[in-house]
Amino acid sequence: MKSSLRSRQEPRRVSNGVIIGAMLLSLCVLSIVKARYCATPFGKAEDQLQEQMNSSIRMETEDSPARTPGGESNPQEEEEDVDEPEAVPSSTTPTVTTPAVVSTGGGGKDRKAKGKAKPTCYMTSKRSERCDASGDIRVDGNRSTIYVSGIDKEWKTKPYARYHDPVAMEHVREYTLKPLPSSGDAPACTKNHSVPGFMFSNGGFSGNLYHDYTDVLVPLFISTHQFKGRVQFLLSGMKPWWVGKFTPFFRQLTRFDVIDVDNDQEVHCFPRIVVGATFHKDMGVDPRRSPGHVSVVDFKRALRRAFGLEREAASRTGATGGVGKPRLLIISRRGSRRFLNEREMARVAADAGFEVRVAEPDQHTDMATFARLVNSADVMIGVHGAGLTNMVFLPRGAVLIQVVPFGGLEWLTGVTFKDPAPDMEVTYMDYNVKLEESSLIDQYPRNHQVLTDPYAVHKQGWDALKTAYLDKQNIRMDMDRFRATLKEAMSRLP
Repeated sequence: MKSSLRSRQEPRRVSNGVIIGAMLLSLCVLSIVKARYCATPFGKAEDQLQEQMNSSIRMETEDSPARTPGGESNPQEEEEDVDEPEAVPSSTTPTVTTPAVVSTGGGGKDRKAKGKAKPTCYMTSKRSERCDASGDIRVDGNRSTIYVSGIDKEWKTKPYARYHDPVAMEHVREYTLKPLPSSGDAPACTKNHSVPGFMFSNGGFSGNLYHDYTDVLVPLFISTHQFKGRVQFLLSGMKPWWVGKFTPFFRQLTRFDVIDVDNDQEVHCFPRIVVGATFHKDMGVDPRRSPGHVSVVDFKRALRRAFGLEREAASRTGATGGVGKPRLLIISRRGSRRFLNEREMARVAADAGFEVRVAEPDQHTDMATFARLVNSADVMIGVHGAGLTNMVFLPRGAVLIQVVPFGGLEWLTGVTFKDPAPDMEVTYMDYNVKLEESSLIDQYPRNHQVLTDPYAVHKQGWDALKTAYLDKQNIRMDMDRFRATLKEAMSRLP
């Protein structure tokens, strides 16, 4: 009897096992399909698209833990006389075998880690890489090569803080760090320097004011202010007009003329070389990570010294010695995203109690002159674009009004100007353009996707978004809304 019962149960157990196995296999397949086609790391499709867009934003134009490729985090910049916290090298990372100073994190005390290797090159954020070496350093810019004593492998790097953007990085010259030959094959020094060298690039998207600051100048300040002028800048991809434009700022960071490292036909020898500036966030500085815990306010202070800006704070009564009214600066544009009723805006603003100035900056604008104009303003207004980068010259407590074009662009305008404003001690307001104020209403039928479903256009990628909402749109401000905005801006002034 027992034998008969057992024989009936066996097929049932096998059948149950097959069913369970099939269910598990189905769940695995469904998980793979969901991960491949349905996953939204931010919880919804809009946020996933925003993350994808952020990686390709270019101003018509992440803050992430630093990492060693294949290694550990390295969260803090190195100061002039204090080495980085120790990072773990990977199998592809060249190493330096000289002693390193390693922070213990306890009461500011350091300890020597003699004989321990540390990486020569490592990522300081998703957007920036830094190479740092001391010893016998020979920079042969004509061959895009840096010879370094004490490393045993080559490392290739591009000294521009936009690693997440392959389009930008295509326009940045690559340098190779090589072990210094022990024989007489090493190039002879033609110029010797007693201070460290710091290499950066103004390739990529530099030349556009927003990228000048976000990709180059702010990272340069973060990475070099602690040298207190005792550092030699080596600029790759030098544009002479660009260097001339920012020379007053460079003078705040170095005592020496900037070297055109790609073309000067010299072999420069240094006791130390740093290649690549560190990025923290768009138009910003993270004081927790910066040497000396400096902030973007310190960056603005350096700009004020560089360009002789005397006005520290905004006021409802305007600048001392003025007409007793706050000054409104309207940032004009010649191409897309123009104000179509700019003169009417100026008249309405004057009636509202402002002294009004209208200005249009471009690549050829004298930086010092325009900086002084912006510094004289209490309120600045402009359509989203690189011209709003001049907010760095606004006095403390000034109001920035960003006119956000129609098309669901709040995430873009937030990353570029809204988010950085509070750290700069600037009061931020936005003016979101309604469809009736946009020239797009005259370009497309009312049922066109560009007008009815901007998110569908966003899903087509950055180029589609840019073409529809940035390249082809102008603005006719509604005067009633504009008056209300000016009244609120006036009330927010100190």
